[in-house]
Amino acid sequence: MRNIALTIIFVALTSCLPSTTPDVALAYHVGGRVHGLWTGADGVSLRLHANGTEAILTVPANGTFSFADLIAAGTAYTVTVMSPPVRHTCAIDAGASGVVEETDVTTISVACMGPQVAIELSGLWGWRFDATEDTQTFAGSIAAQEVAFTISGDALTGARVAGGAATLGNATAPIALQLGRTTVPVTLAATGGLSKTYQLVFERGASVLDQVTYGKASNTDMNDSFGNSIAIYGDTLAVAAAGESSAARGIDGDQADNSVASSGAVYVFVRNGMTWTQQAYLKASNTDRRDVFGRSLALFEDTLAVGSFFESSAASGVNGNADDNTAFQSGAVYVFVRTGATWSQQAYVKASNPRALSWFGTSVALARDTLAVGAPGEYSAATGINGNQSDTSATAAGAAYVFRRAGTTWTQQAYIKPSNTAANFNFGESIALSGNTLAVGALGAAAVYIFVFNNGSWTQESSIRAPNVRSYFEFGTSVALSGDTLAVTAPGEDSGATGVNGNQDDYSAHWSGAVYVFVRDSGTWTQQAYIKASNTETYDRFGTSIALFGSTLAIGASDEASAATGVDGNQADNSAAGAGAIYVFARTGSTWAQQAYIKATNTDANDLFGTSVALSGDTLAVGAGAEASAAVGIDGNQADNTAPGAGAVYLFR
Repeated sequence: MRNIALTIIFVALTSCLPSTTPDVALAYHVGGRVHGLWTGADGVSLRLHANGTEAILTVPANGTFSFADLIAAGTAYTVTVMSPPVRHTCAIDAGASGVVEETDVTTISVACMGPQVAIELSGLWGWRFDATEDTQTFAGSIAAQEVAFTISGDALTGARVAGGAATLGNATAPIALQLGRTTVPVTLAATGGLSKTYQLVFERGASVLDQVTYGKASNTDMNDSFGNSIAIYGDTLAVAAAGESSAARGIDGDQADNSVASSGAVYVFVRNGMTWTQQAYLKASNTDRRDVFGRSLALFEDTLAVGSFFESSAASGVNGNADDNTAFQSGAVYVFVRTGATWSQQAYVKASNPRALSWFGTSVALARDTLAVGAPGEYSAATGINGNQSDTSATAAGAAYVFRRAGTTWTQQAYIKPSNTAANFNFGESIALSGNTLAVGALGAAAVYIFVFNNGSWTQESSIRAPNVRSYFEFGTSVALSGDTLAVTAPGEDSGATGVNGNQDDYSAHWSGAVYVFVRDSGTWTQQAYIKASNTETYDRFGTSIALFGSTLAIGASDEASAATGVDGNQADNSAAGAGAIYVFARTGSTWAQQAYIKATNTDANDLFGTSVALSGDTLAVGAGAEASAAVGIDGNQADNTAPGAGAVYLFR
């Protein structure tokens, strides 16, 4: 009986002692994620140190991992890379050490870098490729319409972008970015049988546009109208000030001289990263009073065309006598080219039939080695291509001229008239060129004419009118052409409709303005959209200016009256008459929708923000030809209003 009692007492006592066996409920796994390994790699070996012991684990591929050993809560741990795969470097980029809490550790990140890879992404959005991340997302605004890839790496043997072969070291053709999300797979091959596919996701926002630059002339003065016309191509911006009054001639002359009223000037700016600086100050080679050099601009790569429609030389053709002033307001165009960072005048271009009041240079367009010029005051009653230029029986019928460059020499290729020429058509008031297609606006005819270049000659393809057009609508004031899409403005249009495809037959908002979009299919043009402002008002002149780039359309309404500032402000405010606004629309499929309502950062009455507008890549440029600040250069004092009519330019991205 005594032995039994002792046994019972011993069992009872031992049941009260602390257990020497670990409680598995208080021990946890240590792990995380490996990323950056290439397919074909043999895995990365990791070492876990904890409480004086260690464990080894080889992770064969990207993804999550977990050491098999359980580590007690409260235990300190360290994880290191023991050995990376061939042609890889690996490092712990997060969670390398810590203390096990009462949960599994999943925060260790192992970043592996395979064969050296660099992928440059076009655009100015701060897009930076990370070779360790298989899937990456890049954000951009509505202006981020496309992206090109330049891929390089010493061990690479090939690359494919979006399924197509890419040449290493060379930029791919741009890939269009739709509104919303576009995923672009980039597949790389390297020596040793390694391969990898990155999924690069580009999110093109619907309305994110920020002003990044406020630009002024280097010699700001009252009534210079800096920004009356603008042109942008890549990282180059040209801004005209047709009211500028210097007597300087050529490149970078005396800007401080004001002895030749409204002779006009053009300022060239270049961008490096996010910084714009003035590169050149351009004047005509025959500067004269009221020539308004800079009435129109066109820029393509390193070639700039400047229209001076009041220039008065009687010279004809290219590089004639520029100092003859016997053909009042016959008009001229000056072609400048850039070599490195240096600009020079390449050609002085006149009509083949110069006459007083022809206004040659009212509009200009460039596409590589082709220059198109409008002369809405030209007199001939000729029709079609290369008709009788000496006829003077149709006052202000208008004409268009096409010039081609071979080497450094420009020659006139065609003299173009519509098929139904009549007096006061003002054919050539506006002009646009895209590839081998030419669009010419005829303000007096309320029409736009389309011409195409095939087999060495130009032919008229179509004439286009708005379905609700009236003569005073000013249909054809501005035209923009991109591939098979044509946009035409009518700033005098009367409808009180708002948005896209509203009631075109409403005539309740005189001179509110409208824009019409047409598309071509197999040579046939049809109207795709009728576009109005989101805050249509009388006399806003929506369509004062226009720019089309791919599937994005920017429309200026220089007389819009809201006092709002920046992007998507209060459109209903009408307290700043003539302040001006820009409306940005984007097309998805065949549907257009407004994406942004843009105002200056220093909105003021009568600034005429939207006098001009230009789009290129991810940049929107807006001219305000009557803005009043006396600031000079980039990002000066916007609040200064001591130079009425000086003008300014605003850059958004």
